[in-house]
Amino acid sequence: QSHYVACMAAILSQMDKDHYSTYIQAFPSRPELMDFLMETFILFKDLIGKTVYPGDWMVMNMVQNREFLRAINHFATTLTEMFLSNSNFELQLWNNYFHLAVAFLTQDSLQLENFSPAKRNSILAKYGDMRATIGASIRDMWYSLGQRKIEFIPGMVGPILEMTLVPELELRKSTIPIFFDMMLCEHRLTGSFSQFEDEILRRLDSEVEGGRGDEQYMQLFKSILLSCCQSHPELAKPGEDFVRLVSELLERLMDYRAVMNDENKTYSMSCTVNLLNFYKEIDRQAMYIRYLYKLKDLHISYENYTEGAYTLLLHARLLTWSEESNAAPVPGPHGLHMHTQRQLKEALYNQIIEYFDQGKMWEEAIHICKELAEQYESHLFDYEMLSDILQREATFYEKILKVLRPSPDYFAVGYYGQGFPTFLRNKVFIYRGKEYERREDFEMQLLSPFPNAEKLKSTSPPGQDITDSPGQYIQCFTVQPAEEAKPRLKGRSIPEQITNFYKANHVQRFSYSRPFKRGPNDPDNEFANMWIERTTFRTAYPLPGILRWFVVTSTETIIISPLENAIETMMKTNEKIMSEINRHQNDPSLPINPLSMLLNGIVDPAVMGGFTKYEKAFFQEPYMQEHPEDAGNIEKLKDLIAWQIPLLAEGIRIHGQKVTEDLRPFHERMEQCFEQLRAKVESQYGVREMMFFEDRRSGRPRSIAWVPDWDRLSHAGARQVLHTEAPSTPKPAPRPSESEDHRNEHKENRASSIFRPRQQDLRQSISELPEPKDEKWRLSRPVSESSLSTDGKQPPPSRASAGAQPSTAGSSLSPTGFGGRVRSASKLPPLPRKFSITVYETFLEQSNAAAA
Repeated sequence: QSHYVACMAAILSQMDKDHYSTYIQAFPSRPELMDFLMETFILFKDLIGKTVYPGDWMVMNMVQNREFLRAINHFATTLTEMFLSNSNFELQLWNNYFHLAVAFLTQDSLQLENFSPAKRNSILAKYGDMRATIGASIRDMWYSLGQRKIEFIPGMVGPILEMTLVPELELRKSTIPIFFDMMLCEHRLTGSFSQFEDEILRRLDSEVEGGRGDEQYMQLFKSILLSCCQSHPELAKPGEDFVRLVSELLERLMDYRAVMNDENKTYSMSCTVNLLNFYKEIDRQAMYIRYLYKLKDLHISYENYTEGAYTLLLHARLLTWSEESNAAPVPGPHGLHMHTQRQLKEALYNQIIEYFDQGKMWEEAIHICKELAEQYESHLFDYEMLSDILQREATFYEKILKVLRPSPDYFAVGYYGQGFPTFLRNKVFIYRGKEYERREDFEMQLLSPFPNAEKLKSTSPPGQDITDSPGQYIQCFTVQPAEEAKPRLKGRSIPEQITNFYKANHVQRFSYSRPFKRGPNDPDNEFANMWIERTTFRTAYPLPGILRWFVVTSTETIIISPLENAIETMMKTNEKIMSEINRHQNDPSLPINPLSMLLNGIVDPAVMGGFTKYEKAFFQEPYMQEHPEDAGNIEKLKDLIAWQIPLLAEGIRIHGQKVTEDLRPFHERMEQCFEQLRAKVESQYGVREMMFFEDRRSGRPRSIAWVPDWDRLSHAGARQVLHTEAPSTPKPAPRPSESEDHRNEHKENRASSIFRPRQQDLRQSISELPEPKDEKWRLSRPVSESSLSTDGKQPPPSRASAGAQPSTAGSSLSPTGFGGRVRSASKLPPLPRKFSITVYETFLEQSNAAAA
C-alpha cells in the first residue's frame, strides 16, 4: 500500500494548475465528475487516517501531505465553481469535503508541537505549517456557502470544533469566528441557536476528555465570541449566556481531565460531581446520567458502597413507576434489557439495596424496601416478590440491633495556595472517614497526589500570605458531627444502636473546638480561664452522600466562656455515664473495663479531681460578685453536679455485680469515694431522685424519663392505681406456645428495670441492695412511703422534710429547666437500674432553652 501511495504522490507532484483544470473538464457530465470527487475525497480521507508510512518517515509523510493539500485545494475550487449554485448544489459532496479537510488538518503528522524543536524548525523551513493553509481554506469555503450554511448545522459543529482545538494560535483566531456565524445563521432562521448549543456542549465533553483544549483556548473562545456578539444586539444577551456556559464547562472538563488518570481517584470523584451537577443545572439529562455512572463505578472500585448507592439513587429518582420507555441511554448492564422505566427503576432499587447493605446503611435500605413493597403489594400484586422484599427488610432491622457498626470519624481539610486546581483552591472540605481509619493514614492518602504540599500545623484559618502564595498548603484536623434535632426520636426510650446512627449520619453541620487561655493564669486550676473557640462548618450537602466529602459553604465561630465550657463538660459526662449504663443493661456480656475507668475517673479525686475545680473556680463568692450575669449558669452547673449522683450510683451498682474477685478491692475503694462524694454533693446541692414511668403499651419497656412535668405524670399514675378496684382472681390462662414464650422472653430481656429503694444503712454495699418484691406496689405509693426501712417501719422525718407540704413534695423545678424530684440532703432517693436516653434529650433541650 505504501508503494501505491508513493506512486500516487509522485503523479500528483507532476500536475500543475492547468493539468487539474484539463482533467476536470474532461468529464463528460456533472454526475460523473461528482462521482470522481466523491471517491477521491473518500480515498484521501482513508489514506490520511491509516498513516501508510511509519511515524519517523518524516520526509515521505510531508511529501504526501503537500501533494494531498494541493489536490484538495484544486478540488475546492471545482466545488465552488460547479456545485455551489442553487440548481447544482450537492450537500453530500460539500459535507465530504469538510470532513476530509478537517481530517487532514488534525492528523498526527502535522501536529508540530509534538516534535522536537529541531525537527519542528526543519519542517517549517521546508514545508511550512500546512494546518494554517487548510484552515484558511475551510474558513473561506464555509463563508462561501451563504444561505446553505443552515444545512450544515449541527452536523459540522463537531468537525469545526475539532479544528479549533488544534493548539495553533493563528489557526484558532481565524476559525473560532465560524462558531458565531453558525449561531447567527440558526438564530436568524429559528429565533435561537439551541441546536448549535446542544451539539457543541456534547462534543466539547468528548474532545476535552480526549486531551484537547487548554486555558488559552478557553480565553480565546470567550474573547472572540463575546466581541462578535456585542456587534449584533439581538445576540448580545443570549450570546453572553452561551459563552459563560461554555467557559464553565471547559473549566470543569479541564479539571476533570487533569486528575482522571491519577492513581488516587479522590479528586476524580470531585470533578465528576462538578460535571454532573453542571449538566443537571443546564438540563442535559443524557450527559448527567453518563457522569452518574462514571461516579458510581469509581465508588465501587474503592468499595465506597454507601456513596455508590446514593449515586445510583439519583438516577432512580428520575424514573417513574410507569411503562414509559427510558428517555436517556443507560450505561452498564441495566440499560441493555430494561426497556421501560418501571423495569429499570426496580433493577436500580435492588442494586441500591445491595450497596446500602454492604455499606451498613440498613436504615436507608429499609426506605427503598418499603417503596418496593408498596409497588408489589398495591400496584403489581406480586405477592411472591412482596414476601422476598419484606424478608430482606426484616433482616436489615435485625442487623441494626445486632451487628457492630462503628461510627465514622470526620475530618476538615483545607487546601490553601494558588498551586491547587480551581476546584480545591482556598476551599475547606469535610471528609467522612472509613471504619477504623486513623487520621495519620487519612492524611497520608490525602497528601499523596500533592507531594510538594506543606502540611499546616495550626488549626486556625491561614492568612493572606498563605492563600495568595504560589505554593500548596494542606490543613487537616478532626471535627465532630453536630447532631440535628430529630423530633420523632424525642421523648422515647430508643436503643442506642438506633440513635447512634443518627448522631453520625445525615449530618450537615460539624464543629471544632479550640481551647485557649484568657486572663490571669491560675496554675492550680486550669478551668478558671479555659475559654473555647468553637467553629461550626456547614457543608453543601449532608454526609454521607454521593461523595465522601463536601465543600464547606459557611462557617460560624463563637466563644464559649469557662463556665459554659464546664456546663458542657458535665452534660457530656452525664450522658456518657447513662450511655454506659444502658449498654451494660442491654448486653451483660460487655467487658467492665471501660465502665471501671469512667466511674473511677469521676468519683476518685486522686484521678481526675472530679468537679472540685469547678467549685473552686465558679462557686466562690468573689467570682459570683464579679460575674452576677452568670448566676443562672452557676445554678445550672450545680444542678448538673447533683444529677450526676444517681447516675453514678447506678453505674457503681452494675459494676459491683460484674466485678471479679481480684478487682473487688478496687470496687470497694470506688464505693468509699462515691459515698463521700454523695454526702458532700447532697448536703450542698440537694438530692436528685430519678423517677420512672411504665409505658403500658404492649411490649414496650419500662424506662426512666426526665420530663418537664414529671410531677403531673407520677401523680396521675398514682391516682390511676389508687382509684382502681382490686382485680378479681384471674382464671388460669392457657399455656402459651413455644414461639410466644420466646417472644415474651425477648420482651422481658429488653424491658427496663425499675428503681430500687435506697437503704437507710449507708454502710451496706450498693451492689448488695435487694430487689423490690412488688414493683407495682412501690410505684403506686408516695415518695415518703418508698423510703421505708426493710422492716416496714417509718423512719423519723428529717428536719428538712418535716415541714414540707404534701402538695409541693417532689415538684420543684431545677434551674436547668426540667422537672424531677429535688429533695433535701437527708432524704434518701431510690436508685435506678436503667436509664432512658430520653432523660438527657429532654434535659439538653430545656437547658438550651434556658440558656437562650
